[in-house]
Parts: sequence; C-alpha cells; structure tokens
Amino acid sequence: MKKLLTALLALLLLAALPARAETIRIGFQKGGGLLAMLKRQGAVEKAFAPGGTTVKWIEFPAGPQMLEALNAGSIDFGTTGAPPPIFAQAAGIDVVYVGAEPPPVTSEAIIVKPGSPIRTVAQLKGKRIAFAKGSGSHLLLVAALDKAGLTIRDVKPIFLGPSEARAAFDGGSVDAWVVWDPYLAAAQKAYGARVVADYTGLLQANGFYLASRAFVKRAPQAVATLLEQIALAGKWATTHQQEMVALVAPQVGVAPDVIATWLGRQKAGVAPVDASIVANQQKVADLFYREKLIPRPVTIATQAWTWQRR
Repeated sequence: MKKLLTALLALLLLAALPARAETIRIGFQKGGGLLAMLKRQGAVEKAFAPGGTTVKWIEFPAGPQMLEALNAGSIDFGTTGAPPPIFAQAAGIDVVYVGAEPPPVTSEAIIVKPGSPIRTVAQLKGKRIAFAKGSGSHLLLVAALDKAGLTIRDVKPIFLGPSEARAAFDGGSVDAWVVWDPYLAAAQKAYGARVVADYTGLLQANGFYLASRAFVKRAPQAVATLLEQIALAGKWATTHQQEMVALVAPQVGVAPDVIATWLGRQKAGVAPVDASIVANQQKVADLFYREKLIPRPVTIATQAWTWQRR
C-alpha cells in the first residue's frame, strides 16, 4: 500500500508540473507573401502566446532548401510552390500538404531582355535558361515547353537561385530567366524585361503550405491556428494593399513600387487541400514523371491533410 501511495503521489506531482512550452519553427522565403507579412506583424506570436507556445522564423532562398530542412526536422511548417513537395516526395520525404494558395498566373514568368529576338516559347529551343531547380519556375518552364511541343531536353537549363540568376541575366550569360515575384517585378523595372510566357493558358499550379507529418500528428490544432492566421492575413491584404506594401517592402528590401506591382497581380489567401486541388497537383506530378524529372511516380492524395475551417 505504501508503494502504491508513493507511486500515486509521484504521478500527481508530475501532473502538476507545467507543460513544456513548444516552439513552432516556420520556414519562409524572402518573397514569402503572407508569411513575410505575418512575421512583420507578429500576429502568429499573438495567436500562440496564451498557450505559451513560441514561434521561430527561419528564412530560406527557395522552396527546395526549405523542404530539406523540413525533412531534417529543422522546421515544422513552411510554404512553397507546387514542384518542391513533388521532388521531396520522389526523394522519399514525408511532406504533408496542409493548405493551398491560389495558383499564380502572371506573378511568375519566363522573361528576356527587351532587345532579345526571342518572342515565343518555341524560340527558346537550344537557349540557356536560368531558373531555380525544383521551384515553381521549373514547372512553368516545363509546362510552357510542353505546350509548344518541346521538352526540357530541348533547352540548356542553368540552375541558379534568384540572386545568381539575376546576375547572369544582367551579364548576358543566359538567354532567358524564369522567376517569380518580387524578383520578376524587380527585373521588369530594372531592365524593362519582356515576358515570353507566364501561366496563362497552362497547367495551373497552387502554392502550398506544408508541414512535417510529426508536427501534424503532434499538434493538428496548431496547424489549424497557423492556417487561420494566414487566411485572416489574406483577407486583410486584399483590402489593405497600401499598408501591405509598407509592411513587406522593408522586410524584403525591395522598392515599394516593385512590391505594389507584385501584390497587384497576386491572389492572397489559403484554402483546404480538397479533392480538386489534390487532382491538379497530381497532374503536375504526372507531368514531371513523364518528363523524367523525378525518378518515380508519386501520389498526392496520401500526403494531404484536411483542414476543418471554423
């Protein structure tokens, strides 16, 4: 009986101890849209403060590096374009789709210098094209070439991140550059860059909010809270564009007029990953497999988590 009482007392003391505060690690990109805004506003920190949860923000140059960190357990949550999670799945990374952004249409493009003779996607054949491997720009190029009856093997890919690609574009060592906003808007302002193709008329690709499966299992309500904050931010951004520019420009380090151009052609918000979004992302994955950009087919539906909006 004495041993039993001792054991019960130990359990009561353990239960009385405060729970260990959790830190949620969020990956974001410099041109990270709503996450960049939320970081600036501190809204996520305020949402989690009552429960003692803290937030850590970690910046990445592009989506593929963010998903490597997700796989390594260095972050819990982040956002990328459509291709990075597909490449991650093909590499065996257990990434979970938890929310979807509206697909970009004009906020990502294949661009050339104003004096370039290239005016159609077909004229890219044999040309040197800079883009970030595994990014949304990779998909845009593949989809545009596919529509023109070409494949990625018909061009000379130059895999560069946005900063290095801009230097190559500026110096003339590449013939075209595929990039997203705000880098796209900045190049249009700096060089008068001309758009050869954007997502108009092509396979539409959502942006995604992604999480590690461990985080989704451990804290599904925290995932929902993050998505709720992103949804609120999207609604606010839609009706407060000038304030949005003022918030984002200092953090991104880009002129306000460039930020205004970017935000003016971007749809802000987040939606649950429903059947139609899963089907569309599966089309992207199937295109990549058909073009031999991933070593094996992947299934999107098994990696989707359903956010129950309140």
